[in-house]
Amino acid sequence: MIAQIQGQLIEKNLTDVVIDCHGVGYFVEISLHTYGLIPDGEMIKLYTYFMVREDAQRLFGFAEKSEREVFKLLISVSGIGANTARTMLSSLDPSQIAQAIANGDVRTIQSVKGIGAKTAQRVILDLKDKILQVLEDPQISVLPSNRGKDEALSALETLGYQRKQAQKVVDKILQAQSDATTEQLIKEALKQL
Repeated sequence: MIAQIQGQLIEKNLTDVVIDCHGVGYFVEISLHTYGLIPDGEMIKLYTYFMVREDAQRLFGFAEKSEREVFKLLISVSGIGANTARTMLSSLDPSQIAQAIANGDVRTIQSVKGIGAKTAQRVILDLKDKILQVLEDPQISVLPSNRGKDEALSALETLGYQRKQAQKVVDKILQAQSDATTEQLIKEALKQL
């Protein structure tokens, strides 16, 4: 298996890059998360996952090891293929996915295009115990369930804020004060949005 690739960035697109490694150009598929972390036209290093199927060989690249580990966990779930996992990592940060899985947040997982309620539940059921072991990020912890969180997010969406942006702010507030009421969450989030 190819674990990493390092070389000169030749071509950078939203879904893939070409890296020149000693005269050989490697086509590497990436997520939008990785795209945002790759500098233009420099020597770069990507952690990779090499997938071999009967009909194809694909190389996926990740700017962070944690993203690669989340990708590997996602594709281990029945019904989640490489394209769906990459879409998830393009829609949500690896830490957001891990947080949603750890907290059993079906709605966040389901917010990704192509993921239905049953698939979201399967992802959470299959990965809940594994996700925290894989990630070294101390920011990811199982937050106590907060009913007010969903209500606050719905209210913020109604006010015209994007759910992803609002969720980041609300999660940050909950880390500081886990017992915040719905009203407190909305007021504090409006100050930060």
